[in-house]
Amino acid sequence: MVDREKVSALVEEAKRERLEERDVLINALHKVQDYFGNYIPIEAAEVVAEELGVPESKVYEVLTFYTMFSTEPRGKYVIRVCVNLPCHVTGGREIVQTLQETLGVKFGQTTKDGLFTLETTSCLGLCGVAPVIMVNDQYYGDLTPKKIIELIDSLRNGGDTK
Repeated sequence: MVDREKVSALVEEAKRERLEERDVLINALHKVQDYFGNYIPIEAAEVVAEELGVPESKVYEVLTFYTMFSTEPRGKYVIRVCVNLPCHVTGGREIVQTLQETLGVKFGQTTKDGLFTLETTSCLGLCGVAPVIMVNDQYYGDLTPKKIIELIDSLRNGGDTK
């Protein structure tokens, strides 16, 4: 069950931040997702739509268009792998293979321990240090399979993403 009052308060907070009207929805969704940890329950999205006076379809459209949002719970660490051409030609295939083997999941899946969710993204904008991944809000470039294994081990042992 979603705490409607809390979600409403988060939307009100987003409204007070004096953003362009078009940005309030995204800001509100960020606040709601931060509150729930790493996803936005559909019931919470319905409250956001109600509070902003927009159709639920518009909220759902934003939720499903932007990869930073999810309507399903994800792992503590969301690993987004750039699968664009510069990353691919600089070793991205090996990075993908290492991540899938090390984590034991495919793209779109979460590890059984709930720590990691593996996702793709078309570009992280860091072609100069390709191949690149993003873990939550932290970028990692110039990757090798060895660096990936070290990063995953560090995170499993309580390391920070910074």
